[in-house]
Amino acid sequence: MGEKVTQKASRSVLLGAAFLMATSSIGPGFLTQTTVFTEQLLASFGFVILVSVLLDIFAQMNVWRIIVVSGLRGQEIANKVLPGLGIVLAVLIVFGGLAFNIGNVAGAGLGLNAMLGMDTVTGAILSAIFAIVIFLFKEASKVMDRAAQIAGAVMIFLMFYVAVSTHPPVGEAVVRTFAPTDISILAIVTLVGGTVGGYITFAGGHRLLDAGLKGVEAIPEVNKSSITGIIVTAVMRIALFLAVLGVVSQGLKLDAANPAASVFQLALGDIGYRIFGVIMWAAAVTSVVGAAYTSVSFIKTFHKNIAKYENWIIIAFIAISTLIFALIGKPVNVLVLAGALNGLILPLALGTLLIAVYKKDVVGSYKHPIWLTITGAFVVIVMGVLGIMTLIEQIGILVG
Repeated sequence: MGEKVTQKASRSVLLGAAFLMATSSIGPGFLTQTTVFTEQLLASFGFVILVSVLLDIFAQMNVWRIIVVSGLRGQEIANKVLPGLGIVLAVLIVFGGLAFNIGNVAGAGLGLNAMLGMDTVTGAILSAIFAIVIFLFKEASKVMDRAAQIAGAVMIFLMFYVAVSTHPPVGEAVVRTFAPTDISILAIVTLVGGTVGGYITFAGGHRLLDAGLKGVEAIPEVNKSSITGIIVTAVMRIALFLAVLGVVSQGLKLDAANPAASVFQLALGDIGYRIFGVIMWAAAVTSVVGAAYTSVSFIKTFHKNIAKYENWIIIAFIAISTLIFALIGKPVNVLVLAGALNGLILPLALGTLLIAVYKKDVVGSYKHPIWLTITGAFVVIVMGVLGIMTLIEQIGILVG
């Protein structure tokens, strides 16, 4: 999937990387989590979004910058810090990516069910075929970039349309963003893990490497692209937050079985439910593409044949996750455990990269800004402690 980046094409590549990261993070889980936490915290959820966006920016600017400056992928950098660590990181990413892709495929099926009344399994299979077709193109990476940008724009437009329709108390939301009456640490950790956890934070960084962008001279573009990705995700999160807030502030009750769908249905009736289907399908299918592409990018350096047949391995990755969903459904236990492990991938990966950025055999003479090191270390500590607590809790639930 290697390309040569010309000055003219680089803007498209940077935007593609930003949207690949953003649409990878905006999946079925994103819609459900945002809805549930908004219902719980009401206008104070704005504060959670603000804090999580800052943590996301600190994490992502560090990861993307270190990857591009070194010219190495996450697993290669990890192996230079500690031999074998890159393999551990790759296994965690691939396991998490496969498990979440089962959920993404299921979400795409649910999206087509809401949009067109199609059977969920049939919808999931057709969605997987759509994702696979992208990787059959010779210029697959460019098609992937364009698909992510179009899907992202459609989701943001429809989400703001619904948000405006629910007449949310915007003034109160702004006030509570800076002066919350209720704060949830769990919500902050969940949002950060869902936005830059697991494979997601590497999606754009690895995409930039595939496009041939690397070295210290690329830092300004990398900064712009990484922050754009977080902003796109934040805009989507704010639009959904306002839509949910508008519904629940009217005293309407959300359906616990499918809270996100009920927001759209309560706001706009049957047409709202169809709009939810479009957003759910776009969110899920772009997450399928992002998860498969990034997961395979973590193993492509282990053998020359993996890099040679990268697109076919990505296609197999999508096919396997679809087959598992079609045959045995959504394996809840695997997804729960993968979710808990996902919370540990960010502190492990970011911590490793922060050590690597001070090794000359990784970054040469490059000097990493101290403020990025401090903010990155803060994210590692916070997400590491809370990630371990979450993992212990989830293992307890599974064993119990």
